[in-house]
Amino acid sequence: MIPAFNEAEALPSFLAEIHASFESIGVSVSVIVVDDASTDATSDAAAPLADVIRSPRNQGHGPTALAAYEQGLRSGAGIIVHVDGDGQFYGDDIARVASALDHAEADVVHGVRRGRTDPWFRRALSGLVRFAVFLLCGRSVPDVNTPLRAYGQAALRRLVDGVPADALVPHVHFSISEARERLRVRYVSVASIPRRGAVAQGTMWGGGRARAVLPPRRLVRFAARALGELWRVDILGSVRRGVPHDATVRG
Repeated sequence: MIPAFNEAEALPSFLAEIHASFESIGVSVSVIVVDDASTDATSDAAAPLADVIRSPRNQGHGPTALAAYEQGLRSGAGIIVHVDGDGQFYGDDIARVASALDHAEADVVHGVRRGRTDPWFRRALSGLVRFAVFLLCGRSVPDVNTPLRAYGQAALRRLVDGVPADALVPHVHFSISEARERLRVRYVSVASIPRRGAVAQGTMWGGGRARAVLPPRRLVRFAARALGELWRVDILGSVRRGVPHDATVRG
């Protein structure tokens, strides 16, 4: 499952690599790309190697990721793998994450990113969210918002049903729910590489390959909205549902 926005340059090589990696381990794979109303040729670029679903309007990354998960659930696939469309992972690592779910006694597998080259403010925000999840769950999640994840049908259905369809940060909500609901989580170390292609507009924050010194205002506003969403969904919502704040997560 691949949500994508303006990734026409990145997708052809990325999709070809994904197919080659799964073929090398003797596993068939079907790829679905959910195009978030891109203004470039994302849908055309993906069509030769994936089933493409184009959103009628731009919704943002979170809702598009959830829409991609819904498509995976409808497909009936036994293993559903999510990865973003900017190609910041190697195909072999994606196949390893899928294989880990297939061969381990796990409900969920996270690809834990190593060697990230994000700007300092992105890393600082990730650290803040990781600390917040630790306070909420009493457990440390190595890469709370990783976009590379593999799920079985039953676990994913529970997680998707637990967040609003317009959630800004569904993977953070997933990580919290996985801990609280005692899902069996496994972690696989994967490489984080620069996004494929040189078009800056393909990234959520317009970062491209440029080095930003200060956080964009859009990111600051997004972070404030996301923190408010975490408060409503994962704190107030859990209180209303009577969700316990302790859990067992296996690494």
